[in-house]
Amino acid sequence: MKFIIEHLEDEVWEWCILEYRHMSEFVGKENLIFTNIPKKEAHKLEKFGKVHSESVLQLNFRNCCLLEMNTDKELVNSDKNKFDYFIFGGILGDNPPKGRTKILHKLKCEMRNLGSEQLSTDTAVLVTKMILDGKKLSEIEFKDTIELELKDGEDIILPYRYVIKNGKPVLPKGLFEMLRDQEGI
Repeated sequence: MKFIIEHLEDEVWEWCILEYRHMSEFVGKENLIFTNIPKKEAHKLEKFGKVHSESVLQLNFRNCCLLEMNTDKELVNSDKNKFDYFIFGGILGDNPPKGRTKILHKLKCEMRNLGSEQLSTDTAVLVTKMILDGKKLSEIEFKDTIELELKDGEDIILPYRYVIKNGKPVLPKGLFEMLRDQEGI
C-alpha cells in the first residue's frame, strides 16, 4: 500500500514539513509519495518519501482511493485488498473546511471517509494506516479540538480531530515548539 499526498498549499511550509515527516515515521519512506511539490522545494521532502512535481491528476496511478470527508462510504480494513494507493489532500486545514480536496474528484476514483470530522493530514494518514492494519474506526480513540498552552496565558486551539494515545493527542514532533515560537501567537 502506498500513501499519496497531493500538496495543495502554495509553499511547503514548516508545518507541512512537520506533518509530512510524521507521516513518514508511521508508514515508512518507501510507502509515501508527495505530488504537486514545487521543484525548488522538493529537496525538503526527499528524506520522507518519493517526490513528484506533477500533480496526482497528471500521474498515472491506478487502483486508487481518495480519502474525502464528504463522502458516504467509510474506510474499512478490507479496502486494503481493493486499492493500491490511498490519496490525501495535503492541506493546512481551514476551519470551517473549504472543501479544497474537491479538485481531486477529477481522478474519478472511489472515495472513502474517516468519519465526519476534519482531521489534520498526518492524522488522516495515521488513521488510514490503523484501519488498514486491522482497527475499526469505532475502536480508535479521538479528541475533537485540542488546546495547547504555549506561553504564560497564551493558548492555541487546534480545531481538528486527533488520535489519542496514552491519554495524549498524537502530534508531529516539533509542532508545539513551532507554534510557541511563531510571532503573533
